Order: sequence, then structure tokens, then C-alpha cells
Amino acid sequence: MDLSTRAIGEVVHPTAAFYHPPPEAKTPETSSIVNYTPKSSWESSLLNPKNRIDSLELPQNPLWRVDGCAGLGTQYYVLPLFLERIPPMRMDVFVSDLQPPLIREQLELDRAFHTKDAARLSRLAIARHVVRILQAWTTNDFRDLDSFEKYYKRVPFGSRIVLEGMALDTRRVRLRVGFNHNLEHKLLPPSTLKYLWGPEFPLPEVIDFFDIHVVSVLHDSVCLVRIHEKLYIFKALTSGAKYLYHELKMLCTLEPHANIIARPIHLVTKRCNFGTKRAVAGFTTFFHSKGTLRDVLPYLRAHGQLGRDDQLKWSIQLTRALEDLKSRSGTYYPDLRLDNIVLSENSDIVMVDFEQRGVWCEFAAPEINAIEYVRLIATDENVPSSVSDKYREILEELVSNFESLEDERYTNPEFGFNIPWIALSAIEQEAAEVYMLGRVLWCIFEGVSGPQKAAVWQSYRWEPDLEFPEYRRTPQAMRDLIDRCTRGRRETLSNIIVRRHSRLLLTTKAVNEQTADDVRNAARSFWSAEIEAAEKFLGLRNAQRQKGLWNDNYYDRPTLNQVLEFLEAFRNDDLPPSRP
Repeated sequence: MDLSTRAIGEVVHPTAAFYHPPPEAKTPETSSIVNYTPKSSWESSLLNPKNRIDSLELPQNPLWRVDGCAGLGTQYYVLPLFLERIPPMRMDVFVSDLQPPLIREQLELDRAFHTKDAARLSRLAIARHVVRILQAWTTNDFRDLDSFEKYYKRVPFGSRIVLEGMALDTRRVRLRVGFNHNLEHKLLPPSTLKYLWGPEFPLPEVIDFFDIHVVSVLHDSVCLVRIHEKLYIFKALTSGAKYLYHELKMLCTLEPHANIIARPIHLVTKRCNFGTKRAVAGFTTFFHSKGTLRDVLPYLRAHGQLGRDDQLKWSIQLTRALEDLKSRSGTYYPDLRLDNIVLSENSDIVMVDFEQRGVWCEFAAPEINAIEYVRLIATDENVPSSVSDKYREILEELVSNFESLEDERYTNPEFGFNIPWIALSAIEQEAAEVYMLGRVLWCIFEGVSGPQKAAVWQSYRWEPDLEFPEYRRTPQAMRDLIDRCTRGRRETLSNIIVRRHSRLLLTTKAVNEQTADDVRNAARSFWSAEIEAAEKFLGLRNAQRQKGLWNDNYYDRPTLNQVLEFLEAFRNDDLPPSRP
């Protein structure tokens, strides 16, 4: 089965349990996931010039650069290189992935689905195609480059360059700019944030949006920028401001810790296009050039440089930081994954990303997943209302105000917008953090970039060579700890469906013996069982809570303090007689 956004609802999300094929006749892709070849004819032949890309040669002096990809191969971060100072407009390129097979194949859209980083993405046909399209747009539709610069700086923050009618000939592609007035309308001025957070709230120093120069786009919300010859990270969200403002509030109020990202340095404001509102578009933080553990771990392992001392140091630092967040700051951290752990100049870990959105199921605890599956089904517009209504009732019992938390507007909720985590008690939250910590410890001691061999969402330069909870390099005592931390773990979708290159395949059948419908049916069965288990768990929890019998540490995982004591004893060769 080809990778596309359709695959999310049909296979990857729990909504796949309720997927029903459309009544129209099957397309060739639905009947087979192996190499589909159209009927041999001149009209469909790649020998026919009209069926080939006109060129993939980059212009001699390219005016644009593609820095990465998001949105499952539909959103491309682009920068206009000809500007002396590039403001962080985040005017990304958007491409529909619902393209004919001929275009999907030649533009390598299936590979773009899971390829995010600039180094590998720049080699794909779609990235070069986008640069050529933008080159023609810039030179043909504007009088000169100065005219384009004036235009670029006037569009609303987060506006989109939409490529419509995608074609292999760049001259036939229609380019449209979608102005994101809605985002600027929702951005709030510093005075409003002060009103919401209190007059004494310690907001960072304010700087102007156009005083920032973008060096590169690292992520859909993160840019590397230069301000007065110094490098910083600029954080902003073009999908909406509520998570950004929640993170800003969190970072300004957290108790300082050596292994947690420091308080924001600048508050970045921009004058919006309507009226005179000067609103907060983002903030800056320190730039840690050594990168994330996701990339560092497999690199060090491959070069024989991943030592036990570093593994234990990072594990202890991470556990201490999590314990500090709980005990001193009284909050939870639902975003624990390798992408959100960077290394300082001294090779100490630094936790980043405090939007509190959470992680997907490859890292999340089963009790978190149970609630998240209910939320996804309850709020997905493609699920029949007869089904979603049932799960909305379950969700409402867990978090009575969940609908207000789903709203796009920032409303200053005390505990953020993460419904599954808000539904849990403090003890349950700690147990869920310990589960995620166990997954990260596994990655650290195995020296891999993630817990899955071939994650559907993203491929890496160094793909993992084994899947959690397989062990090859972890010492036995650490294996015991990790197993205790991850008690209650369930089988994952990757046990039956895997990404192989740019296709979803069953693990139980030979490639030439399976179809896309086989993949969908297997996914439907898997998610039906998972949803049934989630309902049973939540039903048991609700019944026992009403009787006062519920054990908040249901899976009997160790506490963060117990994990920390174990790690320190392991480092000192002084393991306690009774392990957590």
C-alpha cells in the first residue's frame, strides 16, 4: 500500500477500525500494493515525453532552497536565498499528495512522506521540482527581486504557497498564495498575555519580527536564526498559537534546571496586517549545535564512541530533570522522545519542547494511548456520527471541558491542552512518564534513533536495526529496569504492518501475495482489538475510581525517584538488594 495521507485514516490511526471503502470501483492501487504497471500504451509510457519531468536540473543560481518537509510529504519549508535578510515569514509550499500514480512516482512523493531532513530531501525529485517552480514564479510574476521582497514582507505570517494542478512540466503548475489572515487574527499582543498571566508575569525582552534573519528551517515550528551576529532558535507555530503561548508560559515559570531548556531570551512581536495590533509571533531560545539524541546516539554507536559513562550520565540527568519538573514545578512532561532531547556544548542533555502536546503511541504509555484513541475517534469528522457520539460521551466523562480544549483559541488553561494527560491524576502522570523514560533508556543503551525499525511517520539517516523491546547491547540489570518501567506495554501496529522503503506491507505475507485491501483489513482488526482493550481499561478505571479502589499506579511501575536511585547505584556498581 502506497504511503499517502489516506493511509493515516485507513491504516495508521485507530480510525482505521471504522474505515469502509468507498462504493465506487477499486483503483489499481487498492487492488495491489506491488508494482502497478498501467496497460502498455504510448499514452502511459515513460518513453512518451509528456509523461516525463521536463528537468530536475537546479537553476545555475537558485533563488530558493528547500530546508525540510512536514505534513507527511505535503508541506515543504522554503527560503528565498536572494534576500539579504530573510525574516521568519514561514511561507511554506504546500502540495496535495492526491496525485496520479505517474506524478507520484516521478516526483517521489511516497519517499517525501517519511523524509524530513534537508540533506536527504534535497536529493528527491519533488524538492528540485519545487525549487524550479519557485524560480519561475519569482522571475516571471514580479518586476524584479526588490518587488518580490516587498511583497514577501507584506504577506501575513504563515501564509502558504499552494501548488495546484501539479504537473511534470513546471510551466503547467498553477501557483496560488493563501494569505493566513486567520493566524494573525488569533495572535495576541503582550498586553493580553500579561492580562491573562498577571501584571507581574516575567515576559522576556521584546524584539521586532523583522530584526531576525533566518539561517535555516529546522522543523515546522523551529528555525535557526541570527540576531546581532548571534545564533538562536526561533520557535513559532503557523498552525495556531495556543500551544506556543502555553509553552511560553511554561518556560517563563518553570524552576531553573541545568537539564531543562532555559527561559526564553526574546519575545518576538510582529505588526499584523489588520489594524495596529502588534502581536507575539514567537520567542527565541538558546541554540545547541550538537543536535538531538535521535541523531547523536546512532552516530556515536556506528563510530564506536557510545560509552557507558555517557549513557549513564544522560539517563541520570534526564531522570533528575523529570523528577524536578514533578516535585518543584508541579507539572508533567508528555513529550519525552529523543527528538526533544538535545546536547549542550558540554555534552549534557537539555530537554526542549514544552508545548505539552504529547507523543504518538510508539513512545506513549498504554493508559495514555487508551484515552488518545477515544479522543481521535470522538473528534474525527470521517468517523460516522453514530460511532463518534459514543466516544464523545466517554471522553466527556474523563474531561468534562474537552470541547473547549479542542478550540483553536488560546484560553490560558492551567494544565495545557493535552486531554489524555489532564484526565490522569498526578500519580498516574508520573507512571506514564516512567513508561516513556523506559523507552528512552532503551534507545540510549541500544544506541538507536527510535523504538521502531521503520516508523511510518519518519525515516532517519540511521534507521534502528532492532525494535523495542528487543535487546542486544543493554546490560542485564538495565534490561530489568526498562522492563519494569514499561510494564503494561502492548503490541504495536508495527508487529503486523511495517514501512518498507515507501510502502506499507504486512509482515505475515510475501510481498507478491498481498494487496492494499489486505493491509487495510489487518489494520482494521488490530485497531478494533486495541479500541476494545482501551474501552475495557477505561471502564475498569472508572468503576474502581467510583468505589475508591483504583490503584493510580495500575501497572506497578517504579517511581522516578526509584529509577534515579537505581541508575546512580548502577553507575557506582552498588545496586540495591531490592530493585524497583
